[in-house]
Amino acid sequence: MMLQYSAAPQCSLAPHHPPVRFVLPKIISSTSSSSNLTRRGALSTALISTTLGTLIFTISPPSKSAITEFLELPNSGGVKALDIRLGAGEVPSDGDQVAIHYYGRLAAKQGWRFDSTYDHKDENGEPVPYVFVIGSGKVISGIETAVKSMKVGGVRRIVIPPSQGYQSTSQEPIPPNFFDRQRLFTTIFNPTRLANGEGSTLATLVFDIELVSLRHK
Repeated sequence: MMLQYSAAPQCSLAPHHPPVRFVLPKIISSTSSSSNLTRRGALSTALISTTLGTLIFTISPPSKSAITEFLELPNSGGVKALDIRLGAGEVPSDGDQVAIHYYGRLAAKQGWRFDSTYDHKDENGEPVPYVFVIGSGKVISGIETAVKSMKVGGVRRIVIPPSQGYQSTSQEPIPPNFFDRQRLFTTIFNPTRLANGEGSTLATLVFDIELVSLRHK
């Protein structure tokens, strides 16, 4: 079967662009009563809200047509998105193979960047995008939901609630470094802190994503 290929321009998430500051949305559910949190849980909630409100990401400036506020994606389970640049290419659908560049951060660690495709190099020293098939269930649902409504060439920042993030240690994208994987998963799945009611503060993720290309199968 002939494969159709649609490629994006050179990625603009690379570190040479000037930083742009955005205020991220409050992501802790308003239905969570403070009385249900331990003192540590309340402090973690405040820390995440503060961290997400002040994170600076190195990305290209927003295009004039980009959305300048976070919106919850329909049928996403609470994923919030900010379109920094709207693409001009195709929109992927189930079965399409897509390639993305990303920066992945964990809110519970003051915005710790646990992985980036720009750290994954080929034999020529070029960054290697992450490739997956839409609908395969290979990646965390928050990323797949966000990518499915992007156009090739678009850049989007997403805030992924725990329910749409890592549900097991086998889901991707997974940091290639063992110690980064260990730090990520011991934070997200910390049994003591989960038992203390801190589940909503441990596993919130922030991703900057560029949809580089797609192939129809």
